[in-house]
Amino acid sequence: MKNTREHILDVTLKLFLQKSFKEVTLKEIVEKTGLSKGAFYHYFTSKEQLFLELVNDVLSSVLDIPYDQFSKDSLYHFYIDYINYYAENLKQQNEESGAPSFNYISLIFDAIKLFPDFQERLQKSKEVQLSSWKNIIHTAREKGEINSPMSDDQIANMFINSSSGVEMESIFRGNSYDIGKTLISLWDSFYNELKGKSTS
Repeated sequence: MKNTREHILDVTLKLFLQKSFKEVTLKEIVEKTGLSKGAFYHYFTSKEQLFLELVNDVLSSVLDIPYDQFSKDSLYHFYIDYINYYAENLKQQNEESGAPSFNYISLIFDAIKLFPDFQERLQKSKEVQLSSWKNIIHTAREKGEINSPMSDDQIANMFINSSSGVEMESIFRGNSYDIGKTLISLWDSFYNELKGKSTS
């Protein structure tokens, strides 16, 4: 059985995925949770504090991707591990909230506007992401797994930016469950190109 704090977080997540931070009122939160204002303030000092905790909790699986658990020996196995994690995480989010992925992006935009420190967290997440991709790409090059005139940075950004693009396209089409399949198709083709001989 969920405790009161978890109950508040679960209920308000659904509210914030339906409407923006400004549109969700404290009165609505109290009504939907079935608690009094006094009970709410026992757990959270403000709507802002509740929202920040919610965003940090919900988006931790997106911002804190466990790259260290992915293959360190092969670029191919690294990106397969990434896709498997990404697809499973997305599926779990959709099942738990029933909300489209676009709503999670709205959460991020609201958090950036409300909390300047959140932008720093996003930047650090991006730095870890780029570094993780560059490390495995460097390893793959050293082992002879790939042979490309592109720099490690360029290859890393191809993987990262294509992932972001596929996610946005999937959101527009309203079919997030195809992300994994699409990424495998794109990345397998790109990987085969990377294995080719350099023309330089």
